[in-house]
Formats: sequence, C-alpha cells, structure tokens
Amino acid sequence: MQNLYETVKKAQMVVQVEAVRVQKELAAAEFDGYCEGELIKVTLSGNQQPVRTEITEAAMELGPEKLSLLVTEAYKDAHQKSVQAMKERMSNLAQSLGMPQGLSEGLK
Repeated sequence: MQNLYETVKKAQMVVQVEAVRVQKELAAAEFDGYCEGELIKVTLSGNQQPVRTEITEAAMELGPEKLSLLVTEAYKDAHQKSVQAMKERMSNLAQSLGMPQGLSEGLK
C-alpha cells in the first residue's frame, strides 16, 4: 500500500511540473487576431492577456462605431486562437502523461 501511495505522489508531482511548464510556454506565446480586411491586429498572450493592438489609418477613417466593432472582431479572433492553443497543449500534456482519453477531453 505504501508503494501505491508513493507512486501516486510521484505522478502528482510530474503532472504539476508539466502543467507549470505548459503555463509558462503559453504565457510567453503570442497570438494575433485580425478583423475582416486585416485593418486591425490584436495580439494576446497564450493566457489571454492583451499584448498590443495595431490600427491602420484606413480603420481610423471608418469612424468610432465601425472602429469599435473591428477592434472587438480582432480581439475575438486572437482570443479564439489563444484558447485553441491552450486546449491543444493541455490535451497533449494529458496524453503524454497517459491519462485516459475521456479525462484528457475534459481539459479542452
């Protein structure tokens, strides 16, 4: 029984170390999102923190309401890409640790 306990403790440590590694990778990664026509580019980190927003002169000429919509569209695109990358990395982590398929699906 003691061996089982030690094995479980070691497995927990491996999972924690690998999860921290993946989180650090994601925090350092950047994901660009664009609005239609690529008039605006929003960059988010892998943990969905805003990094920068680039707005073209052409976007500025569209007026504040349209500009707001385009910024939101670009932000949503960057967010979706960042979340998808996180899901893929967490799923890969679960698979590399030999977690059952159903359990790794829960990480998405």
